[in-house]
Amino acid sequence: MNGRHSISIAVLTTNQDDVQLINSTLRDAGHAAHCHWIPSPIQLADTLAAENVELLILNCDRYPDPIRQVVKQKDRYNPEIPVIAMQNEAEESNIESAMRAGACDLVSLRLKQRLQSVVSRELRALRIERALNSTLQSATEYKRQLKDQMDASSSSIATVQEGIFVDVNDAWLQTFRAKDKDELLGMPVMDNFESESQAALKGALVATMQGKWQKGEKLIVKADVDSGVAEELHLQFSKIDSDDGPCVQIRIAPQLRVAEEPTKLVHDALKRDPTTLFFHRAQFLERITKRLRRKPASGTHCLVYVRPDNFRLLKDEIGILNSEEVLSQFAEEIRKRLHPRDVAGRFEGTAIMVLLERGSARDAQVWGNQLVDHVSSITFDVEDKSTTMTCTVGACAVSEVFGSLEEFIAATVDAHKLGVQAGGNASFLSESAEEDTKQREFDAIWVRHLKAAMMEDRFRLAQLPIAGLRSDSVQMFDLLVRMLDEQGNSVLPSEFLPAAERNNMMKNIDRWMLKAAMHFCNKNNADRVFVRLSEQSLTDPSTAVWIEQKLDEDGFDCSRLVIQVPERDAATHIKQTQLIVNHARKLGIGFALEHYGIDQARFQILDLLKPDYIKVDGELMHTLMTDQEMQSAVGRIVAAASKRNIKTIAERVENANAMAVLFQLGIDFMQGHYVQEPEVVLEDTDSVSPSTLSGLAAANGR
Repeated sequence: MNGRHSISIAVLTTNQDDVQLINSTLRDAGHAAHCHWIPSPIQLADTLAAENVELLILNCDRYPDPIRQVVKQKDRYNPEIPVIAMQNEAEESNIESAMRAGACDLVSLRLKQRLQSVVSRELRALRIERALNSTLQSATEYKRQLKDQMDASSSSIATVQEGIFVDVNDAWLQTFRAKDKDELLGMPVMDNFESESQAALKGALVATMQGKWQKGEKLIVKADVDSGVAEELHLQFSKIDSDDGPCVQIRIAPQLRVAEEPTKLVHDALKRDPTTLFFHRAQFLERITKRLRRKPASGTHCLVYVRPDNFRLLKDEIGILNSEEVLSQFAEEIRKRLHPRDVAGRFEGTAIMVLLERGSARDAQVWGNQLVDHVSSITFDVEDKSTTMTCTVGACAVSEVFGSLEEFIAATVDAHKLGVQAGGNASFLSESAEEDTKQREFDAIWVRHLKAAMMEDRFRLAQLPIAGLRSDSVQMFDLLVRMLDEQGNSVLPSEFLPAAERNNMMKNIDRWMLKAAMHFCNKNNADRVFVRLSEQSLTDPSTAVWIEQKLDEDGFDCSRLVIQVPERDAATHIKQTQLIVNHARKLGIGFALEHYGIDQARFQILDLLKPDYIKVDGELMHTLMTDQEMQSAVGRIVAAASKRNIKTIAERVENANAMAVLFQLGIDFMQGHYVQEPEVVLEDTDSVSPSTLSGLAAANGR
């Protein structure tokens, strides 16, 4: 019977032969029919009361009651049951009259196939209706249980629809010191949260509604919970259905507060400077000494020395006592720009020193530039006085040229002095003749290691997933290079790439990366992979021709490849970049600008190079969460990209707060530790031809 269960049918007729006719007709159609013969209205009532009848078939020519009376009788027991009327003739007018009387249809006894079709249709409709009613009943019961659970929960829970409170429980009222629900219902949820948290909160709400918020993920916000006092809260989000449509349920996650002994609190407080709340000098030095012993998983350590310009004049202007408050506010502006892994201390006088973990020395300088620009644009208020000031930042990346922490710090302070000598209000990188001499000595060692790695095929490919904020339909990866030493230990890019750049070896590594990217695509389901080109490859006239020859010769689907160039390099070498991009586009290769937005937005370069993607610089991500001006600037970049049909990718996204803000701003994709740590994908020695790098080295006379 085609796997169908038995159908319970009541056949209303005075002729028992009709029952046999209907039974055989339905069985021929694959229905396992169980027919009840109903010759009179009394038997119909008894059958409806005792049996789970799914269908009534009424022979209008051989039953005492008309259609309307039969419908009324069955409605007293089960209104869902469909009634199919039968007559010898089923003309259009007769069908219309039967349906007006309450029948679902009228069929002729002579047309068995139509009877089969009508029965199948009505049974399917009945079962769908029953399933729907059951689902609605279950949903109603679920919503009731959800409501009861929400009201009884000790956790603070609110239901939000289109940014408006539609329900809150008593715990939420207590958290926000509200007298009753009427104070909150119908009000914007943003009114309960500090302005610096609103962009992330908006993004989290939208992401949840679109199914992009990860279950169990927490958003860290600041809320106005009592008379203007801001408190840090951890929020969890989930999508639920209400009678008025889909909503977002916000739950304040409990935070584990470990009771600390008063002596420990005092001890910790003594480690910090009371004005800046950063570590005292001795504590700072102790911590960075330990930190420098281990290398970051990606990027490098950079030391920065920050000092207000002409602070003595400012002190004379606002007074000695007020100057400490200004320094405190200045330290707070620095704190807002620190990553969780950064360490800061009050080094001497008004000077603050910070150990940053960043991708490169350039990133540390960018961090300094952003701080310098921000400090010069704000006003510091103390009691009834206001003042402005500037600052200078000296930066230096950790390097083997420094034989001790003393030398590392001295180089950072010297970089600051260069900035002061240039007029202040600037960020300077460490550069000295002595360091340059030592660097050349170490580079000579690195060059030997790099050449050996090329010859012995000790480079590896690592992939960093690029996740979609709007859609997951495209699987994309950013490809990175790793190197193994002679013992098989991984060497971080921050150690060998700077030496390769200084010694004109990057173009060899770039070409290895392009070949390895082809191999990666052939072995994986990646829709698109991103491979970066160095400045050396950009300025090498042979790069464009090499790309056209090498990537086309193996029949590789070049539409899966995207070459990416730092925006600063592309802006410096516009013509060379255009040449490479034009050659690449002939093959279908995409083009991306990375680290976009590190300076003022250059929209003109978008029109000149017409990239398919731009990667918003990762150094913006940390301050983006709380800096509304930065959010506006990134929003303008997104708008300019959207206008030109360019997809946007955010670099170095490290937490849910950053993801939520990016979602709100309209960014298309993101990459970083929040998505996944870089993963080495080509471990086997056969993954790339052993002759590839050695051949490249030989071709270039190395």
